[in-house]
Amino acid sequence: MAIWRFDAIGTTWEIETSDELGAHERQLVGAEIDRFDREWSRFRDDSAVTRVGRDGGSISSPDAGAMLDVYRELSQATAGAVNPLVADSLSALGYDASYSLIPGDPVAAPAGWTERLRWTAGEATASDPVLLDVGALGKGRLVDLVTETLAHVPGDLVVDAGGDMRVRGSAVRIGLEHPYDATKAIGVIELQDAALCASAVNRRAWGEGLHHVLDARTGIPVRTWAATWAIASDAMRADAVATALFFDGGPELAASWGVEWVRMSTDGRAERSPGCPAQLFTARP
Repeated sequence: MAIWRFDAIGTTWEIETSDELGAHERQLVGAEIDRFDREWSRFRDDSAVTRVGRDGGSISSPDAGAMLDVYRELSQATAGAVNPLVADSLSALGYDASYSLIPGDPVAAPAGWTERLRWTAGEATASDPVLLDVGALGKGRLVDLVTETLAHVPGDLVVDAGGDMRVRGSAVRIGLEHPYDATKAIGVIELQDAALCASAVNRRAWGEGLHHVLDARTGIPVRTWAATWAIASDAMRADAVATALFFDGGPELAASWGVEWVRMSTDGRAERSPGCPAQLFTARP
């Protein structure tokens, strides 16, 4: 397998193909990532999200309906714990556009976000200035888009964006990284023609108890679960479930979507869905 590594959207990507990708394919991938980033990144001054956060108005994007429809289901399933207007809550704790990492007091995300944000398949419109953060599923969506961009490339394909990945073709054996020791795994999974997305409190963490997974209702980082993994046919739904599993309602949402999962609590207990194909390394009594 040929491997192309590069950095984009704040993480390292690895794209594995049967044969090395040519310049045209790499250009297509780069253009799709840049297009998505210009529309949805809250870390860019020139993005559509930043503009709507400052002035209100609309974001024209082919991803608007697909992502916000899933956000609505996420929000309903978790009783509002997941909310795309959580950006101000993250910024209040120091995870802002300039990465100040200087925490202030927690701020709850605005309730009733579906009343402040309207959308169609190709556009999202805010009734007043609101700052969006699509981190609950956006990277998974982009993994799917890159996979689709390379649909014409023959042979096996693995698109891995910092641990959120989609596999086409031959099965790939993947370790489930221990959230407190990156040299260890809590289990393994054989992934074939499917997506695996993970989330953990040790990723994007910047202080005692401070990390990127917040309960939008309070603006406070979650404390019960340390890491989640979700396996689905597409990466966006896997990413969404990986977020939902930090909250009550996550397992039920996964079951309704046919998504298998594993999660590990902060005290070291592991749970998984009844049909999950992962092999977990459990401690002997």
